[in-house]
Amino acid sequence: MTNKRRRRTFSKEFKEQIVKLHASGKPRSEIIKEYELTPSAFDKWVRQHKTSGSFEEKDNRTPEQEELIKLRKRNQQLEMENDILKQAALIMGRK
Repeated sequence: MTNKRRRRTFSKEFKEQIVKLHASGKPRSEIIKEYELTPSAFDKWVRQHKTSGSFEEKDNRTPEQEELIKLRKRNQQLEMENDILKQAALIMGRK
């Protein structure tokens, strides 16, 4: 049976501390090993801090990603309105 790691969550303060350690010159490999981080999580935190200074996903989206989210919401709303109109047409057609 495989020993699956449980997903961990880290506070904003912890992430900032890790990024500051890296910025002060501590090697990436040492930080990852010492704090038992995944390389992808570490790289993501450093990249997010450089681009926006925030670790929130919503603050790190590109304009294209924002537009795609808005368009998907709008599409979902229009599909729902269309379904309502179809139901209303069926009800009115029976009368």
